[in-house]
Amino acid sequence: MRTTLRMAALALAALLAGCGATIDRITGEGDADRIRRVGQRGEAVVLDISDTGVTLNDDPVVVLHLEVRRGDGTTYTATARALISRLDIPQVQPGATLAVAIDPADPAKVALSGRPGRR
Repeated sequence: MRTTLRMAALALAALLAGCGATIDRITGEGDADRIRRVGQRGEAVVLDISDTGVTLNDDPVVVLHLEVRRGDGTTYTATARALISRLDIPQVQPGATLAVAIDPADPAKVALSGRPGRR
């Protein structure tokens, strides 16, 4: 009986670990967390926002088309996938300026840093 319970607990732990990785992949948060840790600070103007049709705890996963401004003043466009609180959606509309982290290895990869509207 104890062996069965132990096996069930291990199976549940493996399943939950796999779910977390899948959620990070779907939302883009796994890669975004890495970029936030190692990235360079910048800001971006939202050019367009579109819904992916995916939600997590009623919060939408969106695709943001951004004009990114580096610290040296150079600009370029990039696309980012982000999990946005439904309460913050009004602050993530075209024209909004957001704090971002820029991947030093691939500047085309950016992640929102912090909650929109709070820089």
